[in-house]
Amino acid sequence: MTEGPGAGEHPPVSPQVELARKINLLLDVVVAEGNAPYTYKQIEKGLEDKGIPLSRARWAYMITGEGPLVTDEALLTGIAEFFRIPPEYLLGSEGDLPERVDSQLAFVKSLRAKRVVSFAARMLGDVSPEILRSITELIEKDAPPRQP
Repeated sequence: MTEGPGAGEHPPVSPQVELARKINLLLDVVVAEGNAPYTYKQIEKGLEDKGIPLSRARWAYMITGEGPLVTDEALLTGIAEFFRIPPEYLLGSEGDLPERVDSQLAFVKSLRAKRVVSFAARMLGDVSPEILRSITELIEKDAPPRQP
């Protein structure tokens, strides 16, 4: 059976959903690096210190991908600086920098998930293979897809 054009491709993602994915990846990497997750209040304070306002409602639709697309360059730059990444990552600039940053962040998150699985396997040595597989699936459920 022959597959038609576009078979296996993902449907296009809205700019709002793509921005949410990037912000959530940043939030996930903070946790993956062994830190406590940032709260809205911490992010709001970090931006406020730079004179950039961020309402709770705006933050909510930025991380869910619902609502209007945020294109405020000062806000996106402030968020990028808060997470210590190049602003181009959130600003959607051309070139390979956003893709490189995305790949590096996904890699860090993936490495951390693998370390957690390895640690769990060592600590749970007498646990059945089925339970270890279940734990692995839970840990990796939102890890980035593996590249062939």
